[in-house]
Amino acid sequence: MSASRGSGITDALGPEPVPGAELLAALLDGMDAALCAFDAGGAITHWNREAERILGWSAEEAVGRPGFAGWAVRPADAGEVQERLMAAMDAPGRQVHEFALLRKDGGRVLVRTQSAGVRGADGKPAGVYCAFSEVHAQIDLERSIALSEALFADASWGVVLVDVDLRPTVVNAYAARALGGGRTTLLGRPLGELLTQGVEDLEGALEHVLAEGTPPAPADLWVTLRTAEGERRRCWRSGFLQLTSPLTEEPVPLGVGWLFQDVTTERLAAQEADRVRFRSNQLHRASRSASECEDPMEAATSYLDYALAGFADHALMDLLAGERLVRAAATPPDAPGPCLPVAGGSIPLRYAPGHPALQAVDRAGSVRVSAGTAPGSGSWAADRRWPGDSVHALCAVLRSRGRTLGVVTFLRVADRSPFERPDAAYAESVAVRVAAAVDLSQALPGSR
Repeated sequence: MSASRGSGITDALGPEPVPGAELLAALLDGMDAALCAFDAGGAITHWNREAERILGWSAEEAVGRPGFAGWAVRPADAGEVQERLMAAMDAPGRQVHEFALLRKDGGRVLVRTQSAGVRGADGKPAGVYCAFSEVHAQIDLERSIALSEALFADASWGVVLVDVDLRPTVVNAYAARALGGGRTTLLGRPLGELLTQGVEDLEGALEHVLAEGTPPAPADLWVTLRTAEGERRRCWRSGFLQLTSPLTEEPVPLGVGWLFQDVTTERLAAQEADRVRFRSNQLHRASRSASECEDPMEAATSYLDYALAGFADHALMDLLAGERLVRAAATPPDAPGPCLPVAGGSIPLRYAPGHPALQAVDRAGSVRVSAGTAPGSGSWAADRRWPGDSVHALCAVLRSRGRTLGVVTFLRVADRSPFERPDAAYAESVAVRVAAAVDLSQALPGSR
């Protein structure tokens, strides 16, 4: 029995290479696992390059030796190692063992082996093949597999693998729930079918990762989901990993790993805290500014100017004159500007019955309305004597010393969201201060 030069492949029929021996040598040398084989007498017949890399012994040095004794294993362990390896020749299936082998430089390495018997053409035991790898490498592989299984099972983060066409290929349970579908129904679908808003930002991030690599830090992505119950606005804290093939010499992108967690509640709470803090500061600044005004009506309009910042686009102040409302001050209807007294404002406003300002007076509270998308909504603002670009309104009553003095109206244009309950509470805080200034103005000698 002889070995082919440098490959560790022997020809059982004679010294000449058999057809396909070179191919077999190339296949064995290209394996990621170390491989050796023994004939029925325990002599080594095969030894590939990975085995040489791990232990340092070449195929020429290994093939033909009677087992590992005297060179690849300590003498005290040689008998047990050989016995356990060769036992696989008569045992069914594969046998798994861990051994401490010796490198050529004298160092020791712990390996995990999988060995199985080889049968000859007559069906009788002809030898054993043994695949082995360093234990730490095997453990690393098992950990990687275990991590993958955990991530795609019950992880507390959403995990989505996206291919180079930006379509999901693997989705874990958390991500499936967040995206509003099943783990299999979401596969291969364009992201635009799942999101109504925010898809451009998400796809831009994925394309950047494919081209430039993994970004240094996670980022917040605001998206709007299309669900059976309607649209849902969510914030996902997202991290991205570029996935490349480990089987090629040059990195070849396979796609992107997208990990995310829903942080909508936390982000909305933080936004609300920031909003409350800002509005509190605005009221404080408005009070300081108003305290320096000699004219109480100037103080009233100063409160409205400070309230507009980040809150509304227009402000109107209507005061009661008998049983009718009269426009006392307003911001410019066609451009941003301060709230100023209206010249000739003694003419009563022609508000139709049911007007939101009149409702606020009747209720002695706040009223919120929006134009909506009903037919004819283009004239919605004009019908209510408001600036033409207004689509959302909030009317807050002015009361002081148990009396209703009028109404302040805050208006928003189309690119803003409708007024909500917290907005009404802020408007009422502003209205209390405006009403006190108006009451003082009316109480002073010479006031109308």
